[in-house]
Amino acid sequence: MSLNVVQRRRIEVLVDRPLAPLLAELARGSGITSYSLLPVLGGAGHNGVWTDEEISGAQAKLIFLTVASEEKTNHLVDQLTPLLDSHGLVLFISSVDVIRGQRF
Repeated sequence: MSLNVVQRRRIEVLVDRPLAPLLAELARGSGITSYSLLPVLGGAGHNGVWTDEEISGAQAKLIFLTVASEEKTNHLVDQLTPLLDSHGLVLFISSVDVIRGQRF
């Protein structure tokens, strides 16, 4: 049996937890309906070391992870670009080979 492998784009966005619904809405508007939200316990960046120790969860961060076609990725990036600095988003995009490419 031969597998049909196609190339898609993997999108990862480090986002504050309260902004996750906005990110999901922008993804849906770009034709992306499947994604995962992964908790992030801590890290270090331009502003130093941080951890998810807030009781309110307002500073908690998530990774928004999805795989999409080039066209959908470009549309989502266009939507996210104005928010990168104002909302402190970190955006990663990479190429990935997938099986069943029609799902993405």
